[in-house]
Amino acid sequence: MPFLDHLEELRMRILWSLAATAVGTVVGFVLIHRFRVLELLLRPIRAGFPDRPDLQLIYLSPADPFFITLKLSVVVGIILAFPVIVYHVWAFLEPALEPHEKKAIVPALYLGLILFLAGVALAYFVALPVSIAFFQTFEGGLMQAQYEIGKTLGLITKILIGFGVVFELPVVILVLSALGLVTPDFLRSKRRHAIVAITALASFLTPGDVITLTLMLMVPLFFLYEFSIFLSHLVWKRKGVREWKGPVAEPPPGAVEAGG
Repeated sequence: MPFLDHLEELRMRILWSLAATAVGTVVGFVLIHRFRVLELLLRPIRAGFPDRPDLQLIYLSPADPFFITLKLSVVVGIILAFPVIVYHVWAFLEPALEPHEKKAIVPALYLGLILFLAGVALAYFVALPVSIAFFQTFEGGLMQAQYEIGKTLGLITKILIGFGVVFELPVVILVLSALGLVTPDFLRSKRRHAIVAITALASFLTPGDVITLTLMLMVPLFFLYEFSIFLSHLVWKRKGVREWKGPVAEPPPGAVEAGG
């Protein structure tokens, strides 16, 4: 396909993805009001104040409730439109991929969804309550919590998305291995560097003491890194089998055969 035709196809797929996001945002706006999504997001915050079950978050501008709901609707819209976006990204890249690369990337999409949901669940049920409890230790009885809804939702979103994204590590390694850019030996040789990076990332995403960091994120990420090495090993093993079982080239006409 000519270069300009590629650009035209890319433009159309981007427009379809934006349209799906717009429709998802409208649907998300309705779902937020119908299923009280905002209440679900704020539940871990209120769980950190067992002595104040009626804790209310404050806002500083009359338009804040609308714009906060709109921002949350956009996030929900992107989530709802994600299958459409993935389809168009895949349809654009699929002609350039080898058959063995397609076989590795398609399962990676499903694995990525499962891992992302697992990371979000860990953040929602464990990381957020522990983080809120950690922050409260600095009040010292001299301050009363008055949480502003915009900044509070920003913190919640950061932790939820952060956990979901870092749990995508095996998917990234699987795709890179399928493309021949990463080997299991390379991953094993960088294990110490990975531990340092995991520790730094955990300290950024989960403020708290060392025990909290270890239980919440460092241990799961370490196991995910080892799982990534296992997936990379499987990919390269299949590559070796495929190359070994590849078609044997026929001798050219007139060549001397063995034993002839």
